[in-house]
Amino acid sequence: MNQSFMKERKILPLVISMSLPMVISMAVNSLYNIVDSYFVAKISEDAMTALSLVYPVQNLMTAIAVGFGIGMNARIAFCLGANEEKKASQAAATGMLLSVIHGILLMVICILGMPQFLSLYTDKQELIAMGLTYANRAFLFSVIVMLGISLEKIFQAVGRMKVSMVSMMCGFVVNIVLDPLMIFGIGPFPEMGMAGAAYATGIGQTITLLVYVGFCVFRPLPVSFKREAISFDRELLQRLYAVGIPASLNMALPSLLISSLNGILAGFSEIYVLVLGAYYKLQTFIYLSANGIIQGIRPLMSYNQGAGEKKRVQQIFSTTLVLTSVVMAVGLVLSFMIPGPMIGLFTASEKTIQIGVQALHIISIGFVFSAVSVTCCGALEALGKGMASLWISLSRYVVVIIPVALLLSQILGAKGVFAAFPVAEVLTAVLAYGIYQKTLPKL
Repeated sequence: MNQSFMKERKILPLVISMSLPMVISMAVNSLYNIVDSYFVAKISEDAMTALSLVYPVQNLMTAIAVGFGIGMNARIAFCLGANEEKKASQAAATGMLLSVIHGILLMVICILGMPQFLSLYTDKQELIAMGLTYANRAFLFSVIVMLGISLEKIFQAVGRMKVSMVSMMCGFVVNIVLDPLMIFGIGPFPEMGMAGAAYATGIGQTITLLVYVGFCVFRPLPVSFKREAISFDRELLQRLYAVGIPASLNMALPSLLISSLNGILAGFSEIYVLVLGAYYKLQTFIYLSANGIIQGIRPLMSYNQGAGEKKRVQQIFSTTLVLTSVVMAVGLVLSFMIPGPMIGLFTASEKTIQIGVQALHIISIGFVFSAVSVTCCGALEALGKGMASLWISLSRYVVVIIPVALLLSQILGAKGVFAAFPVAEVLTAVLAYGIYQKTLPKL
């Protein structure tokens, strides 16, 4: 299979063709938890609370899987661009084996540690029991999750983005069909409650993996997964983890930010905590398209770097920056045009909606500036500079915004926390662009 189209097609059509399937895939992926939450909420409020308590650990597992997958993605695309098919196969085969090991370790750690984790947040035994019922079954699919995400990144590395879209949609359809059947005991299924929700999600993830395997069999990839391709070469491992570890941390940092800001806002009122939670649900969809574009251009930049097409790498970066800026500008416009209905999706309280509208107006000022940080992070990961990308994310999610939020909250109250977002986005955008430009000559 020939991947030369990555360095031959015109930039804008190429970026769009690679990114659009990823935008759809990410939208489908985000619906997994929404669907589970919707049906679990039908059981009871305690069931929904238990699911929410387990979610951060599930999110951490996903962050590790995606982060390591990005490391594989960057290495495979680079080697293919440099016409080093053997090294690309080594990265793919070794990465898949390591994904199995990661999955087993995470399954054991999460299942054994979940009772202690849940007890940190509640002393209600019924709540803990419901959380364990879900977690102990959901984490049995850890290896499947790891392998599915690894194959997703491998298919992306060779430019087959539509396969990711189709595979994710198949798994999601199975999940949405099985959720009510297995939770409430419809048709041939017994009523399983929380266990049913976990099994439905796990089966959906299994279907996604099987679709990927089917594509591997009937439309083989330009890389091999044979045993002889497995290599624990030190350089290979360093390259996989040099991007994979920072990328995993990048995905985990927003959770740290939310916890820190919740701690500040709780000192004013729980309403502000609810508003911040509503904003993060909204921003998932606002940033969805931008992140989909980034996923699409990672293999393009890696491939062209490997092929020595430095000018083309810069053109892809510039095109991506324009596209992500346009997407975030649309998010800014929507935040000023229909903020009430957007916040109203999560609360019926007029007071909360009013505070939420003010918060959304303030935070959205930084959207367009955030396009610079998002694009630079994705580009640096694609070019194998995981630590440089991590420094940008640390600045954006921890080093800049948390101290600024603390300072402004003393001056402006709870609104100061929301004002910290645009301030941090502007400062981080300048830093991100500087890091990117400084890194380029060293490649």
